[in-house]
Amino acid sequence: MPRNQQILLDNRPQVEATASNFKLVSTDTPALQEGQVLVRHHYLSLDPYMRGRMNEGKSYAAAQALGEVMIGGTVGEVVESRHAKFAVGDPVVGMGGWQEYSVVNGDEPVALRKVSTQHIPLQACLGAVGMPGVTGWYGLTKICEPKPGETVVISAASGSVGGVVGQLAKARGARAVGIAGGPDKCQYVVEELGFDACIDYKQHSDPKAFGKALKEVCPNGIDSYFENVGGWITDAVLLRTNAFARVAVCGMISRYDGASSPLESPALILVNRLKIQGFIVSEHMEIWPEALKELGNLLATGKLKARESVAQGLAAAPEAFLGLLKGKNFGKQLVKLV
Repeated sequence: MPRNQQILLDNRPQVEATASNFKLVSTDTPALQEGQVLVRHHYLSLDPYMRGRMNEGKSYAAAQALGEVMIGGTVGEVVESRHAKFAVGDPVVGMGGWQEYSVVNGDEPVALRKVSTQHIPLQACLGAVGMPGVTGWYGLTKICEPKPGETVVISAASGSVGGVVGQLAKARGARAVGIAGGPDKCQYVVEELGFDACIDYKQHSDPKAFGKALKEVCPNGIDSYFENVGGWITDAVLLRTNAFARVAVCGMISRYDGASSPLESPALILVNRLKIQGFIVSEHMEIWPEALKELGNLLATGKLKARESVAQGLAAAPEAFLGLLKGKNFGKQLVKLV
């Protein structure tokens, strides 16, 4: 059995997450038991939700245990199998965590899933045709429910979730307005992803300037908002919402390091009769087949575009993750392990 490199959560962040919260170790891979599969990971997915798991407080999921391998989605191939459903060489996606190999119980529901790489690259199963893509699909179609001609605003629009949301909104006949940090990201959102407009929150760095820019690109108001960021950007967007607007709350990355900024105008929820709904896509497994089918077809035919930032080697994962939390990535953040 191969030697395995792993990254553990060594201690919890006091305020901001740092590289010292993690520990790189080497360990022997255990021999397979009947029904188990050994997976060699090719790519590791880094995602904002991981920051919340590093804390010990109450959340929608259990905290990451100290001294254990950090949670994370992975794609790779089966290199040894003692399960009839999996063969050596099968490309698979799962939650293998921050490590080079994982031993998986093949009978455990949704622990490991075979995928086809005939029309899409393997790593896409961690991005546009994986959890981030399905997250965007669910929030847009089931909560935002855009109608042709309506305006959908998406924060973190150049990211792996936001980019999918805007492209799906456009495919359904809606206007897509993105929010991103920096001229390069905004240019990418408009020119490559096909959004109608994108606001650079770094250029318009205070609520008044941002609100003015938002009014210019959303002259008829906002009908739905896909929330990835939180903070003062949320307040500015809600001020432009139309009656009966829908807000899908996917993430609050601006608050993951402990920053707190209460909603300034909660009365707008009543005045504009807003529907605000948070969601966790893993609680809606029934929609995954439909979502993955549409996303896979769109990506394979070039109608869905996605960009990746790729760090090299497991040891690079902590710094790449910290960069993700500060918006240094461009598109889906991956770690290449082979």
